Amino acid sequence: MSEYPDLCVVTNPIGATGVAVEDLLAILTSITTVSVLTAGIDDRSGMPDDCEVVILSEDDTGHGVVVAAVRYLRNQLRMCRQVRRRDESVVLFFGATSYLLPILFARLLGKSVILEPRGDIPLSLKLNWQRRIPTPLATLLARAVGLIERIGYSAATRIITYTPAMARELGLERYSEKLSPNGARFVDTDRFSPALPFADREPVVGYLGRLDEEKNIRTLAEVARRLPENVTFRFVGDGGLRSWLDTELSAEIEAESVETVGWVDHDEVATELNRLQLLVLPSEPTEGLPTVVLESLACGTPVYATPVSGVPDVVRDGETGFLMTSQEAELMADDIATILGRDDLDRISAAGRALICEEYSFEAAVDRYRGILDEIPVSS
Repeated sequence: MSEYPDLCVVTNPIGATGVAVEDLLAILTSITTVSVLTAGIDDRSGMPDDCEVVILSEDDTGHGVVVAAVRYLRNQLRMCRQVRRRDESVVLFFGATSYLLPILFARLLGKSVILEPRGDIPLSLKLNWQRRIPTPLATLLARAVGLIERIGYSAATRIITYTPAMARELGLERYSEKLSPNGARFVDTDRFSPALPFADREPVVGYLGRLDEEKNIRTLAEVARRLPENVTFRFVGDGGLRSWLDTELSAEIEAESVETVGWVDHDEVATELNRLQLLVLPSEPTEGLPTVVLESLACGTPVYATPVSGVPDVVRDGETGFLMTSQEAELMADDIATILGRDDLDRISAAGRALICEEYSFEAAVDRYRGILDEIPVSS
């Protein structure tokens, strides 16, 4: 029998790329018994065999704001029923930090509640809603979600963020008495490793992730146009802007200065990262700590990224990677050319790999979560 309490993890629908959820479950199941409560799960996601998964059915169809709101409330009520039925004394809301009803209901039942945000949910929703409804209304709705989150954080027993910078970005330092700001992710350092020595790589830089608005793909397309002739820009991923990207950069693709790879399975990500001398991520601060940042550094590939959320704690400027000071395409292209011209990229590549091996291994992550769970009060 484990010395730690059993856990029920409540999370948003788990997609095919639910790496963050899989990582958390791998950590927690090595410590104690874990069950998962989610509104949906993709058949391609990799859930641990020893983890019970309870899936809530979704009857509503469509993608409108009203439909989403109805689904949001119904799923919370379903979660409340499931939380009441569960025997676990600790409920961990992973990413589902705006599910206020089950958060408060779990506390009412005397359970300990842990909230672990994956990013800035109000900002993500605002950016998404702005494409479908007027900006003032999108802003108002996002603020309402932010208020709901604040109530949940106030009610929680414990709050976990990936890094201290992420806690600051989300304004969670006000809860310092119950904040654990070092619950960072882990990387399989055997699977993600410098298979191709950095010195042997071609001058290829790239982006790996979703091709959508919040990832600033339109800016990256302009950056790709402005790079020196001997540098190739490689887009790896799929999304709403894939067709636009192929059309916008058709001349560059034909000239082979730009490559669009499309979707790749997670098993192929390490190979793609080993093709690059530099990973470029001009993202909005919607993610707490993008998985690809850790995986890239583990592969010995320096990262050039916006200094948002937990990124600066990992991408240390001039040490393990480089932080953007501007998201203007011309300045970004100049920065990339300057970075590729440095004579110490081998050192930076090795430093990034060393950081991951020392601080973001599976063993280090398990130790961190053991320490966090030791501090969780559990009702008898």
